[in-house]
Amino acid sequence: MFVLSIVLLIAAVVLFLVGRHQEVTGWKVGAALSGVAGLLAATFACVHVVSAYEVGVPVTFGKTGTPLTSGVHFKSPFTDVTSFSTRPVDLDLNGKDVVEVRSSQGGVLYADVTIKWAVVPAKAVELYRLAGSEEAVEQRLVLPDAREIIRNVFAKHTSEEGYASAREQIGSQIADLVKERLAPRGIDVTTVNLRNVRPSDKLQDQIDKKIQQEQATERATEAARTAKAEAERKRIEAEGIAAANKIIERSLSDKVLYNQCLEAYKEAAKANPVYAVPCGTDANGTPVIVDSGKR
Repeated sequence: MFVLSIVLLIAAVVLFLVGRHQEVTGWKVGAALSGVAGLLAATFACVHVVSAYEVGVPVTFGKTGTPLTSGVHFKSPFTDVTSFSTRPVDLDLNGKDVVEVRSSQGGVLYADVTIKWAVVPAKAVELYRLAGSEEAVEQRLVLPDAREIIRNVFAKHTSEEGYASAREQIGSQIADLVKERLAPRGIDVTTVNLRNVRPSDKLQDQIDKKIQQEQATERATEAARTAKAEAERKRIEAEGIAAANKIIERSLSDKVLYNQCLEAYKEAAKANPVYAVPCGTDANGTPVIVDSGKR
């Protein structure tokens, strides 16, 4: 704009001189218009408007100045102003930008992360020196630092912790470290959301095999426990039968058997004619009751 104003002013002077020598009104009018346009261009070159939710960094001959807040500012025509938006920006690390990490066991995981960050207006000059532009802030500072921290945190945990048991803890650690790393550089990180963690295909196969092995082990353990319980039940049952037989054996003396035979004889004699014969190896043996009504 400043160069244009110089050109217009030079054109105005030339037209004025030509018109003066030739005494042509048109040349003088053109000189006047060029002069006015040059002055307007020079004025605009010395004025810069910073939009709302932006901060400007003035640079004059390679030297940065004080950050410019939103509003109208007068500046040197040799000063360039680089604007930075102060609105929160979402950096989505998913899809083709998903972060590939490795656990402490070497398993490959894929982490989907969203980072919400914004430029701190008071530190816009430091950001300009580090990155140079608003687009470069994300590409040179937020993105590489976030990826590095995410990988380092996951490397301290096992695969199972990474995608299941410790996800909340890992997300909290990542958020704290990202904020701590970027805050001194003039980047305010408000939210770090660990949205999803999924294992690679190879790791998923290993997980499935491990689950199947654990289930098989549980079934074998349960079968062994059932067999042991059944064996214990049978042992206790056998011991009970053996103890009962010993009691019966001790209680079945000759006198008891003789008395039972007599009782049986009495019962049989009530319905049928019976007779008794001695039983045993001698005449004093236990009597045997014989029913004479049956041949």
